[in-house]
Amino acid sequence: MLHSQGRILTTHTGSLPRPPALTRLYALRVRGERIAPGELEGVAKEALRRIVPKQIEAGIDIGNNGEQQREAFFLYVQRRMSGFGGSWNRRPFADMARYPAYRAMMEAQTNAIEHVSNRDGIPKAVGEVHYLDPAFVETECRDFREVLASQPSTFAEPFLTAPSPGIIAAAMKNEHYASEEAYLAALGAALEVEYEAIVNSGFLLQIDAPDLAMERHISYQDRPLSAFIGFMERVIDTINRALANIPPDRVRLHVCWGNYEGPHDADVPLSDILAVLNGARVGALVLPFANPRHAHEYRALATLPSDRLVVAGVIDSVTNYVEHPEVVADRLERVARAIGEPERVLAGTDCGFDTSAGRGKVAEDVVWAKLRALSEGARIASERLFGVRHE
Repeated sequence: MLHSQGRILTTHTGSLPRPPALTRLYALRVRGERIAPGELEGVAKEALRRIVPKQIEAGIDIGNNGEQQREAFFLYVQRRMSGFGGSWNRRPFADMARYPAYRAMMEAQTNAIEHVSNRDGIPKAVGEVHYLDPAFVETECRDFREVLASQPSTFAEPFLTAPSPGIIAAAMKNEHYASEEAYLAALGAALEVEYEAIVNSGFLLQIDAPDLAMERHISYQDRPLSAFIGFMERVIDTINRALANIPPDRVRLHVCWGNYEGPHDADVPLSDILAVLNGARVGALVLPFANPRHAHEYRALATLPSDRLVVAGVIDSVTNYVEHPEVVADRLERVARAIGEPERVLAGTDCGFDTSAGRGKVAEDVVWAKLRALSEGARIASERLFGVRHE
């Protein structure tokens, strides 16, 4: 995993805007409507070919495939793993329950757009879960590698994402296994196939684990903090087992409180969970520090292990403000001071820009403006932190 040697490297959290035609096809498939054979795959591959050079042009050093070939950051596993069927609706966030007018407004906005929901009508575990065929992830890796090879310039380091077993266990309700532990174990064994395939293909692995913060105000909103901490520990134990054959410095762990513009005043503080997160066998944590509810929590990073990098979210992924590069630089400098070593800091986004197809709140042209601001802010911070001017 690359360190920021001499300059702050830039990256993002994974999902990038999908073209409307691709979003529509994903939504049609979710509704069970007919799609011409090969149509979705062809549109998704074209979106992949488009998304890679746009990241490079925006100045992203560590980029990915934008998750264009998936309908959502975790729901895609229902097509790669056995055992999923039926449907259910997730419990609302605790802050939505506190603010019914806000909830009504958000539901009206969501219902007005073509999208894939990651909360309503999602599948459950109704049978034994196992990975159906390694060719699924191997094909995705091959497609990404081919697009990278076709570019005149490329990323300093490419990455691909895969979900945490915890977000699947929490969101895709267990109606088959006798216990949560058994369900997590099955998910960990299935995800191990994806984790190892990504790393063996030469890519950095990012595990998307919003469950390690967000589930506090969903599944555990009526239970004590200790119960949620227990859930975190079980998930991290499962992740560590799935990573047994992967060096920690090939993995980064993304943790967040939910990628939505809301009150977030039911979120668990980072200081309450960071010690547990530090137990993950990973080389970096990807954390949000741009949004107004968690911007102050960079101070907690003083307790990071000395070998741990942090991808600092310094761009908000749910508002259409384009951050000023000086603001981005200030945020990066604060994180660097808290850690004490700027080499261990990378510049990133709070979360993805389209974590479930069509659910992104930032207009596509604004997304690219934000990523250019990220790159310019990282350049300014690099000059201040390393004392070297970068053109």
